Order: sequence, then C-alpha cells, then structure tokens
Amino acid sequence: MVRNRLLFNLLFWGFITSLAYADSSFSSDKSALLRFKASVSDPSGLLSNWGLENPNHCSWKGVYCDSGSRVISLNITGGSGGNFVDSCSTYVQFPLYGYGMRRTCKTIFGIKLLKTLSTGISRLYELRVLSMPFIGLDGEIGDEIWGLENLEVIDLEGNLLSGNLPKKFGGLKNLRVLNLGFNQLAGEIPVFLSGCSKLEVLNLAGNGLNGSVSAFVGGFEELRVLYLSYNRLTGSVPSEIGDSCGKLEHIDLSENFFVGGIPSSLGNCSQLSSVLLFGNMFQEVIPSELGKLRMLEVLDVSRNSLSGLIPHELGNCSELSVVVLSNLFDPLMGVNVTRKDASSEPSSSGVDDFNYFQGEIPFEVTSLPKLRMLWAPRATLEGRLPGNWGACDSLEMVNLGRNFFSGEIPKGLGQCQNLRYLDLSSNRLTGNVVERLPVPCMTVFDVSNNFLSGSLPRFYNSACSQVPSLTTSESGYYDLSSAYLAFFANKAQVGNQLPSFGGNGVTAAFHNFGSNNFTGTIESLPIASERLGKESVYAFLAAENKLTGSLSMSLFEKCDELGAVFIDISKNMLSGQIPRDIGLMCNSLKLFDASRNQIMGSIPDSFGNMVSLVALNLSWNLLQGQIPYSLGQIKTLKYLSLAGNNLTGSIPSNLGQSYSLEVLDLSSNLLSGEILKGVVNLRNLRVLLLNNNKFTGKIPSALANVTTLATFNVSFNNLSGPLPLNSNLMKCSSVLGNPFLQSCRLFSLAEPSSDSQSGNGQVQDQVASPPESTSKTNRTAGFNSIEIASITSASAIVSVLFALVVLFIYTRKCNPKSRILNSTRKEVTVFSDIGVPLTYENVVRATGTFNASNCIGNGGFGATYKAEISPGVLVAIKRLAVGRFQGVQQFHAEIKTLGRLRHQNLVTLIGYHASETEMFLIYNYLPGADVYSYGVVLLELISDKKALDPSFSSYGNGFNIVQWACMLLRQGRAKEFFTAGLWDAGPHDDLVEILHLAVVCTVDSLSTRPTMRQVVRRLKQLQPPSC
Repeated sequence: MVRNRLLFNLLFWGFITSLAYADSSFSSDKSALLRFKASVSDPSGLLSNWGLENPNHCSWKGVYCDSGSRVISLNITGGSGGNFVDSCSTYVQFPLYGYGMRRTCKTIFGIKLLKTLSTGISRLYELRVLSMPFIGLDGEIGDEIWGLENLEVIDLEGNLLSGNLPKKFGGLKNLRVLNLGFNQLAGEIPVFLSGCSKLEVLNLAGNGLNGSVSAFVGGFEELRVLYLSYNRLTGSVPSEIGDSCGKLEHIDLSENFFVGGIPSSLGNCSQLSSVLLFGNMFQEVIPSELGKLRMLEVLDVSRNSLSGLIPHELGNCSELSVVVLSNLFDPLMGVNVTRKDASSEPSSSGVDDFNYFQGEIPFEVTSLPKLRMLWAPRATLEGRLPGNWGACDSLEMVNLGRNFFSGEIPKGLGQCQNLRYLDLSSNRLTGNVVERLPVPCMTVFDVSNNFLSGSLPRFYNSACSQVPSLTTSESGYYDLSSAYLAFFANKAQVGNQLPSFGGNGVTAAFHNFGSNNFTGTIESLPIASERLGKESVYAFLAAENKLTGSLSMSLFEKCDELGAVFIDISKNMLSGQIPRDIGLMCNSLKLFDASRNQIMGSIPDSFGNMVSLVALNLSWNLLQGQIPYSLGQIKTLKYLSLAGNNLTGSIPSNLGQSYSLEVLDLSSNLLSGEILKGVVNLRNLRVLLLNNNKFTGKIPSALANVTTLATFNVSFNNLSGPLPLNSNLMKCSSVLGNPFLQSCRLFSLAEPSSDSQSGNGQVQDQVASPPESTSKTNRTAGFNSIEIASITSASAIVSVLFALVVLFIYTRKCNPKSRILNSTRKEVTVFSDIGVPLTYENVVRATGTFNASNCIGNGGFGATYKAEISPGVLVAIKRLAVGRFQGVQQFHAEIKTLGRLRHQNLVTLIGYHASETEMFLIYNYLPGADVYSYGVVLLELISDKKALDPSFSSYGNGFNIVQWACMLLRQGRAKEFFTAGLWDAGPHDDLVEILHLAVVCTVDSLSTRPTMRQVVRRLKQLQPPSC
C-alpha cells in the first residue's frame, strides 16, 4: 500500500514537473520570438501577427513547432502590400549562378536589424531550420546563432547581411545546409567549418570573402553543392578538394582570384554535373582527369590563363552538353554590385580572357552525343576544324571565331540541323560555304573575315525547328545548360553591335558573310519563312567581297514580312541600277549600305516611302541625276551619305526639315546652287560634308550657332562672302579651294590638311581634294577659272617636290658611308642557334607580314608578334618604331650588348634586323618572364626593403625578399611585411592581396606567373572607387 502511494506520488509530481517545464519552454520560445521582433524594424508588417493578442506563437507567420510547442523552424519568405524593397535585384543579374539549388526569386519586403540576427533567435534551442531568404535583412548575424546545436539548415541567401563569419563556434554539428549566398559578408572562410561533417550544401557566393580556401573543403563526405563564386578568394585550390567528393554534384569557384592549376583531383568527383571555374587566374592546362567525370554536363574554364592542348579525354564525358573554353562576354558587365570592384567597371579593352590554348579542337569533343554548346572564341586554336561532329542532334551553338583555323568548313556541320548559332569569323578558312548548313534558320551565322570563295549558297530551306526565345526570365530555366544557351544568346545579340536603329535591341537573325572572296550574284535574303514576322528583325551583311550583278527585286521580296531589316552590301562589284520600286517593297528597311560599288542610274523616288529608314549610304558609286525630293520625307533618317557620285542639281529644300539627321555627306559630286539655309535647323546634326562640289553663294551664318555640329567641310566649291564666326568649327582647313571666301584667301588653294575630316574617318575615308582628283568619270569638257588656278598651283607644288627629290638623290650619291648604312639588304643578325635558319623573309612570313591577328602585345617601342618559324618553333618578334632610335649605328651597338645577356628570368635575345626602314628583335617565346622583375619591385615598395636586404642575413646566405614574403604568408604574419605607415593607412585585405599578387609574379614556374595584363587587371580591381 505504501509502495503504491509512493509510486503514485512520483508519477504525479513528474507529470506536474513536465507540465511546468513544457509551459516554461512554451513561454521561453514565445519570448525569444517577441525579442527578435522587437530587435527589427518591420515597416511592411511582415511580422504583424507576432504578438500577445495571438497567444499561440506556433500559429504566427513562418513559425513551425513540434508536438511540444517548441519552435523547430522559422521560414519567413515575404508578404504582400505596403512598402517593399527588391531583394532579388542583384540575384537576377547572375543567371549562371546557383543551379542545383536555384529558386524562383520574388520581390519581397525588407526587415532592418536594429541589433543582430542572433537576438532572440539564439534562444530557440530546438530550432532546426532558419530560413529567411530574400527579405532584405540588413545588419549582422551575430555570434550566438553559431552555437545552436540542433540547427540543420541556415538559409539567409539574398539579403544585406554584413560583418565577418566567426573564427570559432561550438554548435552546428548537425548542419546540413549553410546558404549565405549574395550578402555582404567579409573576412575569411572559417576553418572551424570543418567540424560540420554532415554539410550537404555550402553556399558563400556573392559576398566579399577573401583569403585562401583551406584543405578542409575535402573533408565533407556528404557535400553535394559547393558555391564560392563572386568573392575575392586567392591562392590555389587545394588538391584535397577531390579527396572525399563522391557525392559532389555542383562546384562553382568562378569570379575569384584563384591561381595555380585546376586540381586534377576533381576527376575523382564522379557525380559532378557542373564545374564552373571562369573568371579566375588559373594557369597550366585543363587536367585530362576531368575526362573521368561521366556525369558532367557543364564545364566552363573561360577567362583564366590556361594554355596547352584541349584534352581529348573530355570526349569520355558522355553527358557533357556545354563546353566554354574562352569567353569575350564579361559575365559581370553592367552588374551593379560592390562585392568585387571589377564588376562595376568594364575592362578597358572589352576583352578579358587570357586563355591561350594550343593545337586543334579534338574531334572527341565535337562528337559528344549530347553537346549543345561549344564556345571558344579568340583562344589561339589552330589547325583544321574537326570533320567529325557526330549525329549533332543536340548541337545549337558553336563559337570558334577569332582563332587560327584553316582549311574548309567541314561538311559534317551540315548534319547539325538544330544549329542556331555558328560563329567562325576571323579565321583563315577557305573554300565554299556548305549548302546543307541550316543558315536560314539560324539566329547568328558569322563567317566574316575569312578567305571563303564561291557564290553565296542558296541553302537547303528545310523546315526550322522551334525558334528559341531570346528573352530570358530568371526563373525560366531549370537546368544549367539551358541557362547558358539563353545567356550567351542574349549576350551575342548585344555583341553583334547592330546599329540601335529600332528592333528593340534584339535581332531574330544576324547573317554575316562580309570580308571574304565571295563571287556571283545575290539571289535573295537567306532567311527561312519561320523566321519572318512583324516582330522579327533581320541583318544581312555581305560587305567587302567580289559580288557582281545588279540589285534584283528578289533581294527585297521578304523585306515587308519582317519588322526591321538591315542590309550591308558595300565594297563589292555590284552594277546596274537600283530597282525603281524598292521603296514600295521594303518599308521595313532600317539600314541600306550599297556604297563603293558600280551602281549606275538615278536614285529612285520610291526611297521616300521607306518610313522606317534610319541610315542610307549610296556613296562612291556612279549615280547620276538629282537628289530625290522624297528623301526629305523620311522623318526617321539619321545618316545620309551620297558622296562620290555624279549627282547634280541643288539640295532638296525639305532636307532642312529632316530633324533626325545626324550625318549628311554629299561631298564629291557636281551639286550646285546655294547651301541649304534650312540645314541650320537640323538640331541633331553632327557631321556636314559638302566639299568637292560646285556650290555658290555664302555659308549660312547661323551654322556657327549649331552646337551639335562637330565636323564641317565645304572645301573646293565656289563659295564667297564672310566665314561665319566659330573658331572651333569654321577653320580654314574646312573651306579650302574657295578663292572668293573672305578671311581665308591666303589658304584657299592649298591642299587640305589631315584634319579636314577630323575625328570622323568612318564618314568619309578620303580627305577633301580638288574635284578632278576624285572624279570617276570625265565630268566636264573644260575647266573654269577656279579649276585652272588650282591646277596651276598644284603644278608649282609638284615642281618643288621634284626638285627636293633630285637634291636628296644627289646628296646620297655624295655620301658613300650613308649609302652603305642605309642599304636595303635584308640581313638578320643571330646570337643564338634555335635549330632552324632565321632569315628576314621567313621571319616576316611567320608573322603574317606583321598581321594584327598575330599581335600579342603593344608597348611604347612597338608591337610584339607571335611567329612560328617552323612547326613547333615559336619566337616573339618585337617590331620597333624606327623613329625611337637616333640611328642604325647606335641601335647596332646597343643591341649587341643585350644579345650577350642570359638569365633564367629574362627572355633571351635570339637575333635582330635593323635598317633605315625596318627594325625588329627576335626573342624566345616565353610568356611570363618579363613580369618577374615587377613582382620584386612591388615587394620592395610595400616593405621598404631591398631584394637582398641586410636584415635577411640571419636567415642565411642568399635569402631574399621573395623567400621572406612567402615565409610570412605561410605563417600568417603578412602584417610584418608592410611598412608600419602603409599597414595602418590601407585596407588590410587589399594589402594582403597585393602581397599575394607580388609573390605570384615571382613563382618559379613560368607557366604559373600571371601576365602583365592580368596584373594590371587585378590592381584595377583593388583600386578604390574614388580613384
């Protein structure tokens, strides 16, 4: 009986105690939530139902409890109504980020932390999930959260959280997801994360994190996603990253400052689906071990400093769909973020990829069964294009432009009927264009700047598959390969740099056949019927070829079925007349350039019906008759050039009402009458060229008040009267050859100076000159008084020049020493034998006669060219500006001294050529040697020590400043390297990065050193915004 009573009492008090504890915990969690609410500013009322009037905290918005009313999850994702901030504005600017965990991002509300995020939340001891993404959280996280033992998920992506991650923390042993992507966190990645052995997702992308990545990243056996992109991380990626990566599916280290080689151990990560490494400073080669990744779908190694051959082992990656080896589109161009200084400023060159590969594209890559996109522009690839492209059923985009490919376009590409983007421009391709290519269906087809020949194909106009959309919504793609295709398709539209004459910046098709050797006639526009439509824009470019025949109506028959059309057929051999009804067939024509052909006849009046025309260039043809009055009816016209024809009559009066006109070039014709007074009303006019005509009367005085006008020329007319007062615009060089024009009579018959077309070489590439010097036909039977005076003056000038030439020859004959020094003998002086003969002829031939495509750098003394003297034998040719030296003798003496120098960190001077007309140096081709000395000088500057400073004596003989810097960095004592004043004044993170940069410049491996361009790029990224 006593025993039963005792048992009853124990159970009763246990029950009472548990109730009290539950009630206490219930109250504790509620208090913690209310404390958090009190620590934030919530103007939009996102936490409005958190309050005492609603006693059950488990029913509050975003709060989830277990059966004991303990808070186990906080999931706050926004609301509706009220004031809001767009927390997704930055996130959506990175369409290549986050696949594997990317979500739809919606506009939601901002919560400003008055204290830290830890306030209140750190007392929710049973909390397992803390999810508050994209709600505009502004403030610091606080240290207390990192001590919560039960937390499994921390998802605070896309906020404005700042501060550093803690160096030590005691909790998070059960953490599976740490997602702090796209905040404003700084400092280093804490090594104590290595204790989170259950981690599956680690996302620290889009912050301002610096320092190196420790080897602990290789210890996460459960890790599936690793995103460290868009930070300021430095150093090399440890090889340990591939130690325990059996479950790793996505790795993104892009847009950091990683150096060294790509770890070959990544080949051990058998489940890898995406490897994004673009925008770093990786050197050496693409590891062949990546060929073991059978699940790999996307590989992007662009915008690094890689070299060597493309590994054929990549052909083993049977799931591979996107391969990006180089990329001239800056993924950060125009992105408004502060996490990386470089992102807010485009590079000065517009090109920021330093990958320089060797050899060909392996056919094992081009024949991959699921390949959708191969992107490798300006990657120094060479040889022939692969003939094997497999079935290529999936292939949609290929960019191999601006390389050194030769030979013909492979017929195998004709099997790729889903190909929508093909850029083979600026190579050395020959032969014909494959007729089976689906060009009419392509969004972009560019074979310009090659040596292709034959006629323009008619192409097999088979039905096109569904036309891909060029507009990308942030949430519209659920796989990374589709996001890549959409991103590059959109970037390509901008990169084609079509004139912004309508089309809303997007073209349905861009076909460029320009700058080749195509012959024959143009039959019709090669665009498929599926591409037609009033919302579509089409550009057909075939300039600088050898096309013949006349402009047939068939060329314009599809024009009115498109929303906007751009046609450039300039610089060919086209003849005949412009179709009379061209304006009735092509109302949608935006740009028409048929300049520099042999087109005859008159300009059709029907041009006036082209109500959308923005640019018309018919210059340098054989056109006759008057300028049609109807041209003045085109209110959209911005550019009109009819120069270099045989047009007569006066300027139509209604051109003075074409208020959109920016460029009006009527030079080198037979136009007469007075200069149109209405031209002073053209408020947008920038260029007015009327030179080399027969205009009379006065220059309209009001032209001096046209503030937009930058280029003006009325030389070689019959103008008279005063020169309007405008010292910046009305210069004597702009009115030459007008003897009755006041104020400039002394110079009226002089030949025009080089600034007569100042700043506008694209408008007219020939300076003003007397009419007869530029006329294509015998325009008159005799000469008037002005012309006779001009000829007389020119004859006198020729006589003086002839006398000077005779005097020059005579003095040369009397100076035999000079004759020997300035002989035209093409000799090369050689200091080192490289195994092949070095002659003037084979050096020049190897540079392509100093072709710009072989240029690898420019300096104050000239340009440097890469030259392959014979297969496998590369040298660098420095072509010197002759005027930089006092004479050939001095050059010979100085260069022979340099030829004796030999050092492991200096390029070796192999030989040279010097004459009065040509000077060049021949070096061994050794990328990176020149930057070593810069690294040493930089170390000296920031430490105020010498390279072999006496203070290093305690470390032993030969210890230098490079070894000292490396030692301090390894020991975590970087602060000791800098002068006290510099360390106290400068941002410590930036100073340490400069130290890292200097050390990288001096590493032993030449292939690992950055180029000077990369050094400059990185220094610009560290430059304060105010500089």
